[in-house]
Amino acid sequence: MAIPFIRTLEAPYEASLQLSPLVNRVLAHNPGPFTFKGTGVYIVGKTDVAVIDPGPIMPEQLDALKRALDGKRVTHILVTHTHNDHSPAAQPLKEWTGAKTYAYGPHGSGKAEDGVKVEEGGDMAFLPDVRVKDGDVIKGNGFTFECVYTPGHTSNHMCFALREEKALFTGDHIMGWSTTVVTPPDGDMAQYMASVRKLLARDDEILYPTHGAPVTDPKPFLEAYLDHRLDRERQILACIKEGVATIPEMVARMYVDVDKRLHPAASRSVLAHLIQLTNEGRVTLNDGRYTLN
Repeated sequence: MAIPFIRTLEAPYEASLQLSPLVNRVLAHNPGPFTFKGTGVYIVGKTDVAVIDPGPIMPEQLDALKRALDGKRVTHILVTHTHNDHSPAAQPLKEWTGAKTYAYGPHGSGKAEDGVKVEEGGDMAFLPDVRVKDGDVIKGNGFTFECVYTPGHTSNHMCFALREEKALFTGDHIMGWSTTVVTPPDGDMAQYMASVRKLLARDDEILYPTHGAPVTDPKPFLEAYLDHRLDRERQILACIKEGVATIPEMVARMYVDVDKRLHPAASRSVLAHLIQLTNEGRVTLNDGRYTLN
C-alpha cells in the first residue's frame, strides 16, 4: 500500500494560520530536503497557550512568533525532540515568556539510559525544565496534553496528544509529506516500528506533524507507513540474497527514483534496518558485506 503523502501545504511564512479552534501554526522560512516547506511551530490554546517545537533560531521567525503570541500568555513550551530545526528557539522563547520547557530529556537521553553514547548532531544545549515520560499529563488553561513516548527517529522523541480535539502532535515521528529518517545510534528502527504500531492502537482523529500538512485520516496513513518500512526490510533481504551486500549498493538499487541529495539519509535508514536484522539474527556482517543467516 502506497503512503498517501500530502505534498501540498497552505504555507504563509512567518504568519499565524488557524487550523482548528485551538490550534494555530506559524511556519518558519527554512525549507529544505529534510524540512519540506519548513518547521511548523504550533500554538495551542486561546488566551493561555502552549507552543510546540519553537524551531530554529532565526530572527525573523522569533519576530513572527512574538506577533502571533501578542495578547496571549505562553504557559508551556513543549519539545518533541532535540534536532536543530525543532528545539533551539525554546531558550529565547523561554527567556521572553518565562514559560517552562517540557520534553523527554536532552539529546540522546533515551539511549543514555541503556548505556549507549550518542554522537553530537542535535541540539546539545537543550535541557528541559520538566522531564516528562509516557502517559504524563500536562494541563493548561483550556488545553490538556497526554505525553506519548515514541522513540525511533530519536531516542528522546515525544508526541503530545491534545485531548480536547483528539489531535496528536507527531514531531518527526510521522510526517505528512515524507517518510522519517532513522539514524543510528540515537535512531533505532526496532523502536521506530514499535512506536508506529503504538500510534495505530490509539484513536487520534488528526495528526499534526512539524513538517507538512495535517494527516486527517490517521489509521490508513499509519498502516501505510508501517508497510513501507516492512517493504524496505524485504528489499534489503532480497538485495543480500542477490549479492548486493553493501549499504551503498543497496541504496543505489532501492532508491533509484529518490533525489540523490537524500541518499546519505537513506543510507542511515538502511543501516538502521540492518542493525535490527542483525540483532534479530537474520543477517551477519562479514568484511563489510552482509549475508543471510
